Amino acid sequence: MSFAEQLVAWQRRHGRRGLPWQGMRDPYRVWLSEIMLQQTQVSAVIPYYRRFLEQFPSVKALAAASEDDVLRLWSGLGYYARGRNLHKAAREIRAHGFPRTAARIAELPGVGRSTAAAIAVFAFGERAAILDGNVRRVLSRHFGAGDKDLWPLAERLVPRRHVEVYTQALMDLGATVCARNPECARCPVRASCVARKTGRIAELPAARARKPLPLRRVTWFIFLHGGRVLLERRPSPGIWGGLWCFPEKRRFRAGKQRRLPPFEHGFTHFRMRIQPVLCVVNGEAGSLWIDLDDAVRAAVPAPVRKLLQELLAGARGARGRRRARAALASSPAAAAGARQGER
Repeated sequence: MSFAEQLVAWQRRHGRRGLPWQGMRDPYRVWLSEIMLQQTQVSAVIPYYRRFLEQFPSVKALAAASEDDVLRLWSGLGYYARGRNLHKAAREIRAHGFPRTAARIAELPGVGRSTAAAIAVFAFGERAAILDGNVRRVLSRHFGAGDKDLWPLAERLVPRRHVEVYTQALMDLGATVCARNPECARCPVRASCVARKTGRIAELPAARARKPLPLRRVTWFIFLHGGRVLLERRPSPGIWGGLWCFPEKRRFRAGKQRRLPPFEHGFTHFRMRIQPVLCVVNGEAGSLWIDLDDAVRAAVPAPVRKLLQELLAGARGARGRRRARAALASSPAAAAGARQGER
């Protein structure tokens, strides 16, 4: 059997089943899943995918939404440009219809060559080649191919029949078997694998040179007033573009100020060291003052949400302690004790 035939046979017996975007030809749902799966694991995507469809069941519903609503649901999934581009593309699709070929799909905002091919394969049955990170690893190891040879190789391998099953097989093989630490005993094409025969599994695909990630330092001023917090919307495009964050400049004097423990957050091309400063103020001025309960559910990046959750937990704990003291002070036993003390 050919490479493609072996993968198709393996997929039908051992491939992943039951993923919420499988077994359908709805281009909206296929497109949404492929965008979410870019550089993100399946287990992380599934709950976001389901919540997204509950809120935006069609491309028209997504196009009609505000960017803030889209980013609020995307918050925590990372790579936020995907959410902004998804929203832009939805408006293009509403105006012109969903493109039906890989070449046309690749013209949508945020859709590259491999993602466009995957959408075209699963939504329209087009015979197109994909080459995401998992597939790159499979083909590089199995054929001993270098980067410059992978796209031509991927295109030659696409079968004329069962292209959807073959494409899913490549994805599943790279994600579950031919991973960074492969399980070669489970591989359906291990007998002809060049990397396995030549002892080069750890060398392929060739590692791309990585420079040390630069470190950026920022200060976040967490202004609080009466259970409300000040947030500012970050400019788009840019880091966390369109999301709500704490100000990075001191807006006004704080009655009380305390430095919280600093922490780091990693991005693809740099690390960010964040110094939060808690500032209790006597009045409200600035972009958006919002209750802590609402801020946690707003369109905020993950590290902002984490800090908000800690602040909210502290505020609830303080309110609980105050209520307990008040209840104890007003109880009959406490009153009797007070009278006994007076005597």
